[in-house]
Amino acid sequence: MTAAETPSGHGATEPWLRVSPLKKLASHSRFFLTLRSQEGTYHSLILFRLAPGQLPEDGVDKGAAQPTLRDQIYVMEANCPHLGADMSHAEIEECDTGVVAVCPWHRYDFDLKTGHSETGLKACTYHTDIRIDDDGVEHIWVETPEGGRNWRLVEFRPVSEEFADPPPAPLDLSHLSISTPSPEPKEPEPVVPVQDPPTTLMHWAVLILNTADPMLKVQRTRHAVQLFRTGQLKSIGHRSAKAPRPPEAPPREEQYARNTVDPVKIARRKNRAVMLHALANIEQWAIDLAWDIIARYGPSHPDLPPAFFADFTKMALDESKHFSLLTARLAALSPSTPYGSLPVHAGLWESARVTFPSLRARLAIIHLVHEARGLDVNPGTIEKFRRAGDTDSVRVLETIHHDEVTHVTTGHRWFTWVCAKQGVDPVQTFREEVKRGWRGDVKGPFNAEDREKAGLIPAFYENLKGEMDGEWDQGKQVQAEVAVGYEGATM
Repeated sequence: MTAAETPSGHGATEPWLRVSPLKKLASHSRFFLTLRSQEGTYHSLILFRLAPGQLPEDGVDKGAAQPTLRDQIYVMEANCPHLGADMSHAEIEECDTGVVAVCPWHRYDFDLKTGHSETGLKACTYHTDIRIDDDGVEHIWVETPEGGRNWRLVEFRPVSEEFADPPPAPLDLSHLSISTPSPEPKEPEPVVPVQDPPTTLMHWAVLILNTADPMLKVQRTRHAVQLFRTGQLKSIGHRSAKAPRPPEAPPREEQYARNTVDPVKIARRKNRAVMLHALANIEQWAIDLAWDIIARYGPSHPDLPPAFFADFTKMALDESKHFSLLTARLAALSPSTPYGSLPVHAGLWESARVTFPSLRARLAIIHLVHEARGLDVNPGTIEKFRRAGDTDSVRVLETIHHDEVTHVTTGHRWFTWVCAKQGVDPVQTFREEVKRGWRGDVKGPFNAEDREKAGLIPAFYENLKGEMDGEWDQGKQVQAEVAVGYEGATM
């Protein structure tokens, strides 16, 4: 979806972007929007849909075609102009002049219409409009940012809000405990350690990386992201000389560790349960990789803005959701095959190890090669489950695929950010990183549509081959075979 020059409701001709059918806004009260310009500039916005009771009594535009809906919807920049806090969990308050969003970090307030704050700062706000298309469907349109051309919407999804949305039914994650039973039951570890509880995002990242129990890893991820978004952490902590270091490899529970083998020794996937188990394994490593990029590169890159940490905590939360969805489907489909009971591999982490010295290499290899390959193969995987009549798994996999497009977008956003800081060309630099940090061809066929939506034009990946030697893994790993999505699956 690209911007169109259309008359706005404010008497001017400005570029506007169609965002979503209006009825989709009924599911949540806040939505993430990510826009990208033709020049490759990213812009993150938050859409607030206020409840009627949150509107000031004199704030309704009596002359508007649909005053109630029009005055419920506000859009502003996603990061606080003070220190860059994520505004997705801002509190909404009414004041004498209107409705304000209050930053969760330092309580700076910003008028949702004008962006003005009593502190003297100003946040960017964007006009919205409600229009009816040729089919009679109402859509919400948003004014595009200044300084770019042909803006397109590359992400639109709800913010998960425990404080605003009805709480979801608790997930039964008991099947994730895969340790061998012992005569003396192990006391469950608390989500927040009793001794030395983490106070910064860096401390939480390292704690989660060192958490072997996958159920606890998911719970700690949810808790840490909520603390970060709502301003309950002391700081990000990446500029501290005492920032903790991530492990060389995240630990795994005993049974899982016993079942870990080399990727080349894993047979082709032959049924849905084995496939779901394999995908869940990938998602568990993906949780760790999202926290690792925060913990490993944050201290060595003190100039990383808060938006970087907001993006990758959101990714960690997504991967936790994916893991939970897949293991729940696995338990429903094959109760005799609990997670951790089948052979798995650590190929994704082994591939990431090659990138440890370089944030730029990590973004290229993990997010723009591995995750981008997932965009290519996931539609075929979904189709196999659809042919098998497994509609529940199809819904899960479609959710995951939608989120993974945004993850590749995040990788592209920060890869191009690093390249801009270093004054190098993103396409040429990506190809150089792949030649150094990948072995074998970057495989097709490619899902060009979703890759392009994520920012990867064909010049990035076509006719590209990695030239890395094989000494890094003592010959145990065939890296090019480690692809997100397990494209060799058959059913």
